[in-house]
Amino acid sequence: MSKKSQVQSAFVQAIREAYGQGQEDEALEPLVAVDEQGRPLGRVQKGDVVIFYDLRGEREIELTQALTDEEFHYFPVESLDLSMVTMIEYASRLKVKVAFPPEGPVNNTLTEVLSRAGKRVLKISESEKAIHLGYFMNGKQEVIFPGEKRKIIPSPQGIANYAKVPQMSAAQVTEAIIESLEEDHDLVIANYANVDVVGHIEDEQAVLEAVEVVDKELGRVVKACQDKHITLVVTADHGTVEEWYYPDGTIDTGHTRNPVPFVLADFSLSSGSENELKVRSQGELIDVAPTILSLLGVDTPQEMTGQDLLEIGELISSSRSKILLLILDGWGLREEKWGNMIARARTPNFESLWANYPHSLLAASGEAVGMPPGTVGNSESGHLHLGAGRRILLDRVRIDKAIQQGTFFQNEAFLWALDKAQKRGRALHLLGIVSHYSSHGTIDHLFALLRLARQHNVSQVYIHCLIGRRGEKPESGAIYVHKVEEMARSLGIGQVVTVIGRFWALDREENWDRVEKTYRALVYGEGTPVKQDNRRQ
Repeated sequence: MSKKSQVQSAFVQAIREAYGQGQEDEALEPLVAVDEQGRPLGRVQKGDVVIFYDLRGEREIELTQALTDEEFHYFPVESLDLSMVTMIEYASRLKVKVAFPPEGPVNNTLTEVLSRAGKRVLKISESEKAIHLGYFMNGKQEVIFPGEKRKIIPSPQGIANYAKVPQMSAAQVTEAIIESLEEDHDLVIANYANVDVVGHIEDEQAVLEAVEVVDKELGRVVKACQDKHITLVVTADHGTVEEWYYPDGTIDTGHTRNPVPFVLADFSLSSGSENELKVRSQGELIDVAPTILSLLGVDTPQEMTGQDLLEIGELISSSRSKILLLILDGWGLREEKWGNMIARARTPNFESLWANYPHSLLAASGEAVGMPPGTVGNSESGHLHLGAGRRILLDRVRIDKAIQQGTFFQNEAFLWALDKAQKRGRALHLLGIVSHYSSHGTIDHLFALLRLARQHNVSQVYIHCLIGRRGEKPESGAIYVHKVEEMARSLGIGQVVTVIGRFWALDREENWDRVEKTYRALVYGEGTPVKQDNRRQ
């Protein structure tokens, strides 16, 4: 590294000053570039071009709406007439071009197959995780199938940090589950969000409490299923807090590569016969859907390549009248106790289930959930594969391959955006997460876009960085912003003009005050001013 590159930029200094004031990456207040006279630089203006390069998409919808929807009414916005491209399709209703559109719907998911068989499915979750049981579990489709119902429990409102309420709305989710066992549903699917959501926050006591809250509610559910003779299946979408430290002892708030549990507690069987029920010792998340179908006596469609986890004998082969599939978000399994917050917490109910009922370890990361080898799992891929019953290549893999093969640089949507910027003489804005590895995107995709802009001689390129420490070491936001600035300098194109925590920008529960803060930073330059050298403009 050159001596010049070792000097902290104004943005990196501003981020580190924010750290010193107690701010963290996730909820970092907006920092905006200004000139020597204090005037905002690089704002999104009428007629500009924007490429939102994030993946996943469910957290990107609201900000995209605010920037593009002419009938947007949740807070005051400008009529910007932007030419906007999103990396993938966030929602079909958005007025944008999509660089990597869906390759086609994931047909014959668990819910769709049950719907076609005349079965009734109820999905229960709190709002923080509702999209996972709906959109992702239904194969990334905005559809509610015949016979499918959803019950969404509001997550605690007005909370900027869930560590303050690690119980979230778990008790209310349990009440809804217990109530549903009296109703006319063939399959009830529910999830507890606490471990995953609170596990992303650097608060040890809150994490332990979140684990224990989920275990307490699991105990209530187990008792209800026993009383009603309901078949209970317990699993998770990925691991999180069972490996909460890096080897050097710093806290790792991200997801993990560890397997997740699968437990089958079949309380519908007569006493003693449950001992004859066996499951395979290992599998993948894609095996859950075929197993549920088998328990309900519904044929598995050809598209589902997952394998039934059951080793079925005659005594237990008849279909169940009702099943509860309970997903403990973020609950991974790891034998090592060091840094294992699940092992440290009091979890008598889970331990009892694991000790007394057939169980299996399921792969929930890497290639098993459509991700690159060796990568961690996430909620999107976890729920997608739980519902799909087959491996689905995620968008990141498609895009990485496009970069490697060179087709990324020939993408029609990107070329359209660059052409608009050149012909109009307008700025190109690159907006998205800056992280080595996030389920919402990667810094590598930003770098590819910068190289593409340089190839096409786009004169004004502004970078708006969303930061948030999930699976990253402390102060990673400053590290990645520095890397972006270094790459822009080496390519001779692009300038960082906004840095803001992803908490504000990537909302999915209509917390419009958060989105408005991001919008006003991007468009009006509202935030802490970071003075830039005029000679670089």
